[in-house]
Amino acid sequence: MLRALDIRDMLIIDRLELTFQPGLNALTGETGAGKSILLDSLGFVLGWRGRAELVRQGAAQGEVVAEFELTEGHPAHDILAEAGLPGGQELILRRVNTAEGRKTAWVNDRRCSGEVLRALSETLIELHGQHDDRGLLNPRGHRAMLDDYAGVGIRLAAVRSAWSEMSRARKALAQTEASLAAMRAEEEFLRHSVSELDQLDPQPGEDAELDARRRMMQGAERIRDDVARAFSLLGGDGAEGAMADAVRWLEGVSDNAGGQLEEPIAALGRALIELGEAQDGVDACLQKLDFNPAELEQAEERLFAIRALARKHDVAPDDLGTFADTLRDRLNRLDAGDVDLANQRAAVDAAQAAYDDAAAQLSAARQKAAGQLDAAVMTELAPLKMERAVFQTEITPADPGPEGTDAVAFTVATNPGAPSGPLNKIASGGELSRFLLALKVCLAGDDSARTMIFDEIDRGVGGATADAVGRRLASLAHGGQVLVVTHSPQVAARAAHHWRVQKQVTDGQTLSTVVPLAEPDRVDEIARMVAGDTITDEARAAARALLDA
Repeated sequence: MLRALDIRDMLIIDRLELTFQPGLNALTGETGAGKSILLDSLGFVLGWRGRAELVRQGAAQGEVVAEFELTEGHPAHDILAEAGLPGGQELILRRVNTAEGRKTAWVNDRRCSGEVLRALSETLIELHGQHDDRGLLNPRGHRAMLDDYAGVGIRLAAVRSAWSEMSRARKALAQTEASLAAMRAEEEFLRHSVSELDQLDPQPGEDAELDARRRMMQGAERIRDDVARAFSLLGGDGAEGAMADAVRWLEGVSDNAGGQLEEPIAALGRALIELGEAQDGVDACLQKLDFNPAELEQAEERLFAIRALARKHDVAPDDLGTFADTLRDRLNRLDAGDVDLANQRAAVDAAQAAYDDAAAQLSAARQKAAGQLDAAVMTELAPLKMERAVFQTEITPADPGPEGTDAVAFTVATNPGAPSGPLNKIASGGELSRFLLALKVCLAGDDSARTMIFDEIDRGVGGATADAVGRRLASLAHGGQVLVVTHSPQVAARAAHHWRVQKQVTDGQTLSTVVPLAEPDRVDEIARMVAGDTITDEARAAARALLDA
């Protein structure tokens, strides 16, 4: 609910503070007094696109502050939370426009974008008028309005869920088909590569092992003679024999040496053990150096084959085994692809069937609700002196989507037998206003979360018709808030709160101001609306009669 509007230096307003109330609020005044400026200013703070130049001439900047009261569960709370803005029961929007055209906005004293303002405005204000392209005249919103009227939230949720599942299944199928097509394009390469890798069967670490073995065999001829010569010097005819002889000689005289040879003899024993281990190691080396020349050729061939495959597939030699597993897995998926495709196509068909069923149920509910809405609107049109007009909710096939398979448009024919068409193209100004009001009365439901604004929706009507318009506006305002800009005394008389917009000249400047009207002032204002500039006693009597009706 709109609680207050503070406007500074906007167009012909220097400073204006308004406090609005629940119920029906009427704004009246002579043509050109500035009623549209109030709506322009409100639209500015809500982020709507409007006039390019709003700042009052001579002012550095213009500013508008709007204060709203939010109930618990109001949809604006979700938008604030998503934008990371502070919430609460009080919502204060502030927007500044400099003379150079720069615009800055705040929500609860936190900077925000125009996009956030516009998102909030959708939950705060609903504007209706002859030039309104945001509300009932916008055919893009007619389907959602019919759905709200029909109460098909559960069916609509089922359609959206089925659409999501069908889209997911189709996407998975498309990905599988693309993947299989890519694999089939390289099937020959995959099968040849896997066969080649399986035949070679490279093992992790084999490259380094073969390289070391190859190097050893290549150097074997050069080092084998030296190793053999060293081995002979370590044997019985060499160091081992000499050390053994030395131990025997020392042991033979040890008893006469007073114990001084025990340590040397023990050391020689240990040396003989180490010497034996050295002999074993050198002998093992000789055994390895003793190879068949064909073995070198075989090692080189395998080493070169492993490295060639590694270069071919751009992987490390030790990773060839893992790479082979990867290729083998792709081949397995290719071989199993037909089964996967069949399963996924079946899933798509099942999802399509579920969507079609949910969409059909939603369409049936819409068709039923459309007939009920048409009858309700026709009932409302009779008191508005449009009993000969025909209102029809047209439902036509549309491309399937998350909202179903229906396109919805509200159409009218002003006379029976006349061609029907969109609201804003068939009806005249006064007829359009009454169509919009009748439709809004039928669609309103529980719409107390938003403030409804009707901009001269009573234009072109008078008498009993204007009274019927006023009564319906008052009915819409029950339990909520409605602002109406009106020239009709019958409508103004139905308001619970009344403001007069007027111009005045101060220091050579024309300024617009808004004055709240108490009961005596309301009588004069409504009398002016009845009689014109000259207010007579008869006009006042007529005004009192309207107020008391």
